[in-house]
Amino acid sequence: MKNNFAIIMAGGVGSRFWPMSIPSRPKQFLDVLGIGKTLIQLTFERLERIAPSDQIYVVTNESYVGLVKQQLPQLSADRILTEPMRKNTAPCITYAAAKIYAINKEANLVVAPSDHLIVKEERFERIVNIAIQRAQENDRLITLGIKPTRPDSGYGYIQFHQDGDILGGQIKKVKQFTEKPNRELAEIFLKSGDYYWNSGIFVWRAKTILAAVQKFKPDLYDLFCTDFHVYNTPGEKNYTDQAFMACEDISIDFGIMENAKNVDVVLADFDWSDLGTWGSLYGHLEKDYNGNATSSEKIFMIDSHDCLVKLPEDRVAVIQGMDNKIVVEADNKLLILDKNDEQNLKKYLETISKRIPGQF
Repeated sequence: MKNNFAIIMAGGVGSRFWPMSIPSRPKQFLDVLGIGKTLIQLTFERLERIAPSDQIYVVTNESYVGLVKQQLPQLSADRILTEPMRKNTAPCITYAAAKIYAINKEANLVVAPSDHLIVKEERFERIVNIAIQRAQENDRLITLGIKPTRPDSGYGYIQFHQDGDILGGQIKKVKQFTEKPNRELAEIFLKSGDYYWNSGIFVWRAKTILAAVQKFKPDLYDLFCTDFHVYNTPGEKNYTDQAFMACEDISIDFGIMENAKNVDVVLADFDWSDLGTWGSLYGHLEKDYNGNATSSEKIFMIDSHDCLVKLPEDRVAVIQGMDNKIVVEADNKLLILDKNDEQNLKKYLETISKRIPGQF
């Protein structure tokens, strides 16, 4: 494990988890499962299976540094990497990869979002170690794919080549990426059998991803990688702040993965959710005999079915005649939404923010 490093991406806002998730306290810092641990804490614990705890880094927005320190007190200040502004995953990953490469030229990197739920962590550990071995021996860019269980249009998809099985079919060469198809196309993908969900978890060597950035996004490489000696010195923050100010806003998928030829997908078999919406959380919560998932015994569901209700602990509620709804209250804000209309929540919030500035 001495060459294994992990990067947790924790700069997102998580607007689709409103009203609990707000810009000053996004979902990765919330205990959305009600188990006494936040999503970023669960992510850190999971990655300790892969890399030594002192080789786990968090990349986050400057405004969240206090939350990171509070929730991960074991994390030294030099392992909290800050972004002065959100510029998507390609700059975030390039920064972290360059910093770690300056420490260890043979570093293996596991890159993971901070807000995913993964059950069966032993399987996760096994899959990631397979990916590390493949990346180490063949200079490959690896992503973890999840077998789709429904035609979900909220996920990206990875198509892989059916032939050329590696390690008995556990690893496939990637054919193409498709970002969030419509439902009709997602149904075709599901039936084809050669598409998996893109988990957004990546494994590669630091030098492999930096070489890919240099090839496909040379401007980004020049901004972050012209002077590796500045990393892990007092001059690092000024250097990277200037790089973020000047760099392109682009994802690692669009910028690198869709262009590179040395990309593999490891077919993962652990239970996974990106917890992108309240509906995705609903699938992981305990439910009563009518399919209702509630956050408290003080919530009484009468003639109601298949609802998710999350209210403050001291709130007593009687909810009658409600089906397939999401009901969430936090900070004097209330959401009542049909589960089938979740994809429009972000649009609704954008409309409301024009009438009530500074609320979202």
